[in-house]
Amino acid sequence: MSATIAYQRDHSLVERLVRHWAFWCAFMVLAFGYPIFRSLNRELPPELPKFYKVPDFSLTNDFGKPFGSNELNGKVYIANFMFTSCPTTCPALMEKMQKVQKRIRGVGNKAALVTFTVDPETDTPKALHKFARGLHANPFVWSFLTGDVNEIKKVVVDGYKVPMGDGKEPIQGMVDGNEVTLFDIVHSEKLVLVDQDGWVRGYYGTDKVSLDSLMVDVGLTMNRQMYNK
Repeated sequence: MSATIAYQRDHSLVERLVRHWAFWCAFMVLAFGYPIFRSLNRELPPELPKFYKVPDFSLTNDFGKPFGSNELNGKVYIANFMFTSCPTTCPALMEKMQKVQKRIRGVGNKAALVTFTVDPETDTPKALHKFARGLHANPFVWSFLTGDVNEIKKVVVDGYKVPMGDGKEPIQGMVDGNEVTLFDIVHSEKLVLVDQDGWVRGYYGTDKVSLDSLMVDVGLTMNRQMYNK
């Protein structure tokens, strides 16, 4: 009868560690605890400057309802300025605002977009509503405001500190291959970042670098308030 000889291999140190329950406990603590430790001890970037406090205002939105400071209180929002018949910069500007809307859709009701018309005589609530639907604007996020021209100018010029023309200026342009006289109104192409307390925190262009910077600052502004609570 032949004897069976069994060979037993010695386990290496690494193998013995992996087999031990204490190794996995230590691994779990490091794997999940270190990122939490870093997040709790991470320094936030410098706080954005506070430029101006936007005075309280109440205008009319594209649903014909009052809308202003009360509805925006507690939200970070981005303001811009245009008019629906703008023949020059507004179409491209509103395309950028559509992109901004897509980029903030994950923050719920913590952020908002607000578009002010600088031609309220033409841009009635009904006209703005049609315009907003053409942009696929989410009414829970993006509001379009009109009202008395003097009230709008007070908010735009005195509140956000951006220019607004007194009237329409004729310019020559092309429509369907024909040269025609179009009318423009001086207004800012900047996007204005406003914090939860109504302070203007920054002015941004619409190029890619500026929009990326705006998105970072939106997140920092929201997170800093949560961090300071």
